[in-house]
Amino acid sequence: MKFQKERNNKSNIEEGIVKKVLFVMALTAITSLGLIAFFIFNEGMPFMIDYGIADFIFGTEWDPSNQVYGIFPMIVGSVIATLLAILIGAPIGIAVAVYLVEIAPPKVARIIRPAITLMEGIPSVIIGLFGMVVMLDVIRRLARGPLSEYLPAGYQTGYSVLAGAIILAIMILPTIISISADSIRAVPNEYKEAALALGSSKWQTIYKVVVPAAKSGVLAAVILGVGRAIGETMAIIMVVGNTVQIPEAGWEGIFAPVRTLTGNIALEMGYAGPEHRQALFATGIILFIFIIIINSITLVLRKKED
Repeated sequence: MKFQKERNNKSNIEEGIVKKVLFVMALTAITSLGLIAFFIFNEGMPFMIDYGIADFIFGTEWDPSNQVYGIFPMIVGSVIATLLAILIGAPIGIAVAVYLVEIAPPKVARIIRPAITLMEGIPSVIIGLFGMVVMLDVIRRLARGPLSEYLPAGYQTGYSVLAGAIILAIMILPTIISISADSIRAVPNEYKEAALALGSSKWQTIYKVVVPAAKSGVLAAVILGVGRAIGETMAIIMVVGNTVQIPEAGWEGIFAPVRTLTGNIALEMGYAGPEHRQALFATGIILFIFIIIINSITLVLRKKED
C-alpha cells in the first residue's frame, strides 16, 4: 500500500513536470509570434502614420530615391498572382484528393502519396529554377508567337503574372491535396452507403454527397493555400519580372510583369536606407495583416466543420 502510494506520488510529480514543460513550450511559441508582430509594427507603423496610411497603401508610385512610397501596385500584383494560382491549383488539388481517397487503387495511392509529400519538401528556389527554365520559355514562345500582335513588347519577355501564378499553383498543391484528402476521408461511410442504396452511381455519390459533406475542410485547404501563395518569396521573384506597375485590365494583363509584396521586401531590404527600410517594414505590416485575415477565415471554417 505504501509502495503504491509512493509510486502514484512519483507519477503525479512526473506528470506535473511534463505539463509545465509543455506549457513553457507553448508559451514560447506564442511569445515568439508576439515579439515578431511587435517588432514589425514598431518599425513600420510610425512611418505609415507619418507618411499617411492611405497614401502608402493606395499610392501607385514606388520611388525610394525620391521618398515616394506607394505599394498599391505590389498589392495588386500579389492579389492577382495569388487568385490565378488558386484558380489553377485548387481544382487540380481537389480532384487529386478525390481520386486518392475515393477512386485510386491502393497500389496507385501508395505511389502518389509519397510523391505529394516529397513535392511539399522541394525548396522553393528549385521550383523557381524550373519556372525560369521551362515556364518562362513556354510563355515567351506563346507571347512572341500566336499572341504577339495582341501584346505590348514589354509583355513578351515571359516574366509575367501568369508565370508566377503557375509556379505558386505548383507550390500550393501539396497543401490543398493533403488537407482536402483528410476532410474527404473523414466523411462517414454511412453517407456513401445511403447514397449508393438510393441508386446513385459512384461518381454521383462523390459529386453530390462526399465532396459537399467535406466542403468546410476543402475550403479551409484552399484558404491555407492562399496563405501559402501570398507569403511565397524566392520562387515568385524569379519569374514575375519584379516591375512596379499595375497590369492592364483584360486577359493580356496576365502576361504583364509585376512585383509582389514579399518580392519588394526581399529585393530592396539589403541596400535600403533608414526611411526606405521603415517603408519596407510597413510593407511587412500589410502582408502580416493579409496573413492574419486568411488564417482567421480558416479557423472560422474549421469551427463550422467541427
